[in-house]
Amino acid sequence: MTVVDDFGVQAEAAELGFDAGRLARIDRHFERYVDDGRLPGWLLSVSRAGRVVHLSGYGHRDVAAGLPVETDTLWRWYSMTKPVTSVAAMMLYEEGAFELTDPVADFIPSFAELRVFQSGSELRQLTVPVAEPVTIWHLLTHTAGLTYGFMRAHPVDAVYRARGFEWGQPEGYDLAEACDAWAEIPLLFQPGTEWNYSLATDVLGRVVEVASGCRLDDFFRTRIFEPLGMAETGFHLAADHQDRLASLYVPGPRGGIALAPGLGEVRTRPVRYLSGGGGLVGTAADYHRFLLMLLGRGALDDVRLLGSRTVDFMTRNHLPGGADLESFGRRLFSETSYEGTGFGLGFSVIDNPLALHALASQGEYGWGGAASTAFWVDPAEEITVMFFTQLLPSYTYPLRSRLRALVRQALVD
Repeated sequence: MTVVDDFGVQAEAAELGFDAGRLARIDRHFERYVDDGRLPGWLLSVSRAGRVVHLSGYGHRDVAAGLPVETDTLWRWYSMTKPVTSVAAMMLYEEGAFELTDPVADFIPSFAELRVFQSGSELRQLTVPVAEPVTIWHLLTHTAGLTYGFMRAHPVDAVYRARGFEWGQPEGYDLAEACDAWAEIPLLFQPGTEWNYSLATDVLGRVVEVASGCRLDDFFRTRIFEPLGMAETGFHLAADHQDRLASLYVPGPRGGIALAPGLGEVRTRPVRYLSGGGGLVGTAADYHRFLLMLLGRGALDDVRLLGSRTVDFMTRNHLPGGADLESFGRRLFSETSYEGTGFGLGFSVIDNPLALHALASQGEYGWGGAASTAFWVDPAEEITVMFFTQLLPSYTYPLRSRLRALVRQALVD
């Protein structure tokens, strides 16, 4: 594998409390997913105390072309973009740009007249006014009442699809225009009363733009990516890097995998619609830098993006009464398990590993992406874990739960 910059194994397993033989079980397990055709290829890393202890890859980034997965492979992050946008918003919060309780309408005026679905169909809805304004906190916690068109579980989801919002947005829309369109569609529920995975982080990205006075891509580049040394992350690809982009796959109609039809386009020029909820493309090395900043409670090397207490605050469960997603969320779709798992400001947070029935630490936080990518940070054990592949949808196989158990069983200190 090609090692880019300093992204490689930095410590022996035993030095950081791992058993090397047990770490090798991770690779053997996931190699089978490639060998039997369930995945095209993958890259994973495990670090502890800021040092990579295990880095491995297997299979292909492009099966038809026979191109292997390498450490400089570019991946669609999809919803692993959301924590980046959440960090951007909290940087502005620290600078006094807004309160978390401020109405979103202060930044996006079309959100001032929202209504909530009460009954009806996708063609005709009976709605009522919002009981309280949607706030920035609602966006960060996915409790705003927004949704995704691809959910296919509610009449409002169908309204999104009818407006052209399913896995993307109508051609020609920018982020401001999309937010105005969503403001015309009823919310699923009264703000703050339930949790539902949604376009809330895209709306949050627009708040970042208005509050900062610059485009989301410029804010990310100048305030997060350049300071952290994330040189190969963005909303579009450099033209000469296109061959490093992993192809996007879906389960094949008769088993195996097939190229995802009409999905996964990544442009080589700046894009009009900047999705803070799912638009970034980058390397695993870059995402590792971002996770090390989180593990460092806002700081990496000599760069500090957030105060330590801000990161602590973001990675606590913010659901009312300490509820988990099982009791407070709509069991439609998310990038995490529901039992024993709460939600913070941009991250899922494990509150009760016993209820989750999984080897995990209380306070472990993370998220995943639609193409089966995932990460988590465990502050108690000082561990970060990343898994990259490109298979839609993310719930096709139990990759994340298997990975969690395989990483944990390798800890022996």
